[in-house]
Amino acid sequence: MRLDAFPSLTERWDALGRPFAHLPRWAAALALALLAAAMGWSALATAPGDQPERASVAAMPSICPNPQGRAKGDMALYARIAARVTAGEGYYSAALDEQRAGHYPTRPFVAVRLPTLAMLQAVIGVDGVRYAQMALVLACLWALNRREAPLAAWPERVGASVLLALGGGAALNPVAGLDHDFSAGLCLTLALLLYRRNRWLPALLAAALALAVRELAAPFVLLWLAFALAEQRWREAGAVAVLLALFAGGMALHFAAVEAGRVPGDLASQGWSALAGYRLPLTALAHLTGLRLLPVSLAAPLAILPLVGWAAIGGRIGLFALLWFAGLFTMMALFARPENFYWVQLALPAYGVGLAFAPRGLFDLFQSAAGRASRQT
Repeated sequence: MRLDAFPSLTERWDALGRPFAHLPRWAAALALALLAAAMGWSALATAPGDQPERASVAAMPSICPNPQGRAKGDMALYARIAARVTAGEGYYSAALDEQRAGHYPTRPFVAVRLPTLAMLQAVIGVDGVRYAQMALVLACLWALNRREAPLAAWPERVGASVLLALGGGAALNPVAGLDHDFSAGLCLTLALLLYRRNRWLPALLAAALALAVRELAAPFVLLWLAFALAEQRWREAGAVAVLLALFAGGMALHFAAVEAGRVPGDLASQGWSALAGYRLPLTALAHLTGLRLLPVSLAAPLAILPLVGWAAIGGRIGLFALLWFAGLFTMMALFARPENFYWVQLALPAYGVGLAFAPRGLFDLFQSAAGRASRQT
């Protein structure tokens, strides 16, 4: 296929407006059947067991010391590292020492977090990082509502804003400033909402911040590169490629620093090939969002609906969001262990915003399945 055929595909998608409204009856009926099957399966698959919840409890800092007098959990680990870096110690020395003391793996090198967040904490403090996260939430709200072409009708935008604010409200948690995945998720949410074809640099800077905090943001940027190449937006594609090259260089330096500080006997990670399935991201969403107030067998099916909402939006943002979220959840299903449930925070709070658009998607699907075209807005 010639490269110049790809732009017509993205242009045709943009021209659809509300994609589900253009489906033939059989396709809309099939989509509804698949959605019902997925929601039914998720209710059954998540009913027994509760691994992500147990892992989340284990990951939280404990006020009860263990026999060595050390608080347990990932957030407690990051707090100790931040305290040592703030006191003037080098990041890698502090991180490797604390991970050994806490029986955390240091191999491969990605088992050690990037130093960016700890260095920022040393400058502005953990609470300062939380205030920065709150500022990111406000920036996301601004980007959601200040678009040349409104993302949706005003009732949907109000609902989306409320959901975004509720999701971003996690920044009020005292340990939020220690959370790499939550910080990166906020930056990726801002990048998604800020993007404009005629003004993409601010979104690229937000994506760069996410990469600097968490290497798992790389698939988002790779997807962006694929979009830019498909649309033959060469300048934009070049800028994204430069960002990825800088990221690769930074990861090489991170690898060298971790390897230089390792000692014989350092623990190795169990690896990332657990094949946990889609139960893992759905259960994680059920426990890390407002859905945690519901029984997990009800929350997990509802956690699918934001994906329908983003697909229903149409346009570049809808297609990009659909592919990013589906790709992230597939990555978790294939590679994440149950204790890696927190990867889902890379999709938050943006993913939850899709719930505001889900009624539109369901309405369009039912209208198309009934053979009636819905009114375009």
